[in-house]
Amino acid sequence: RRSMTISELIDQVAASDSKLTKAQAKSIVDAVFAAIGAAAKKGDEVSVPGFGKFKVQSKPARTGRNPSTGATIQIAASKKVVFQPAKALKDAVNG
Repeated sequence: RRSMTISELIDQVAASDSKLTKAQAKSIVDAVFAAIGAAAKKGDEVSVPGFGKFKVQSKPARTGRNPSTGATIQIAASKKVVFQPAKALKDAVNG
């Protein structure tokens, strides 16, 4: 498995439309990720039909264990951003 780099993503966006330069594609990609990040920061969900949803989930405080010492530790409550793929994307990945 390999990871697509941001440069490769920008190249693909630029290649998808002959009128787009790489600089314009970079601006678009940067703007999309900034908008998703801003929505997540506010706790909003971003839904992209046919692709999936980006949403914020709250994780409650909990007790854990330090794996090296076995000591009990408190893990603070936190929030995380999760991606939930749409059925169309899951079906495409699973062929």
